[in-house]
Formats: sequence, C-alpha cells, structure tokens
Amino acid sequence: MSLPPTRHATPLIRQATLEDAAATAALLHDAEAWLRSLGIPMWRPDELDTERLRSDVAAGLHYVAEIQGDVVGTLRFQLEDPEFWPDRPSGEAAYVHRLAVGRDYAGRGIGAALLDWAARQAAKLGYEWLRLDCERDRPRLRAFYERNRFEHHSDRDVGPFRVARYQRWCGGA
Repeated sequence: MSLPPTRHATPLIRQATLEDAAATAALLHDAEAWLRSLGIPMWRPDELDTERLRSDVAAGLHYVAEIQGDVVGTLRFQLEDPEFWPDRPSGEAAYVHRLAVGRDYAGRGIGAALLDWAARQAAKLGYEWLRLDCERDRPRLRAFYERNRFEHHSDRDVGPFRVARYQRWCGGA
C-alpha cells in the first residue's frame, strides 16, 4: 500500500464490488485486531465472517475509500437499522456501521471523508438524518463522531451492547 503524498488526500468513495470484498474484510479484521490489542474489542467474530461480509458487499451495503488504487477505508451504509434504532420511524434516516480505516492512513481524514460522503448520500436519498451507534464507554470514538458533526441522541441497551446513539442532520432532499 503506497502512502498518499499529502496528509489529507481526498479519497474516491465508491460502492464496493465483489473484487473489493477481500480488501474490505482485511480492513475490518485489521481494525478489530488493532483495537483488541489495545484492550478495546470492537466487533463479534460472526460480524466479520468472510461469507457474511461477501454477502453484504454483494448486496451493495459496503462502500470503500480508495487512494491511488488502494482501498484504504470502508463503511457499511444502510437505509434502516431495526436492531439499534427500533424506536425511530423508517424513512427518516440512513445508518452507518463498520467504519474502518487502514492503519497506514489513520489521521489522514479518511474516516471524516467517509462520514461526509454518507451524509451527502443520505441527503441525496431524501433522508433528514445520518445515524450511527458506538459503544457507550468509548470516549475517543465518541469524540471523533462529535468532531464530525454528530450529536448524541440517546443511550440504549441492545442485548449485551450498551451503545450511545448519534445522529447528524443531513437536511434531506
């Protein structure tokens, strides 16, 4: 993977193809392993199952950030989230999950670019909000989302997960 010439290179963000499934899986597995090494587990193993990820990519749910031909970031963009947002009506928000950036590109604005893209996409599709959730006890992650114009909406317990729910106004179309 070649590093971009500038600190904040602008990535091309596009829908992942089946050819990107391995790179998407690698980004997510690397992020999970790095976080686990810091004592901050992120995703359950079944969430990163290769076949499940491949199926999600085939369904058009994953998008990638690409710089100079390298896939350097990914996110899952979906139009409903009944598991973590069951109390909100459908049709008012799009949702982001599994945001990950390659370690070589950390701090270069890739995560922010992916979130900005998702907010523009949500607005283009006529949604007022872009929503996400994260572990409630992750202050650095929460601060990252807040720096990227997400506001805390509420906290919720979902099975074994204690999450903070965030939303960002998109304005709709």
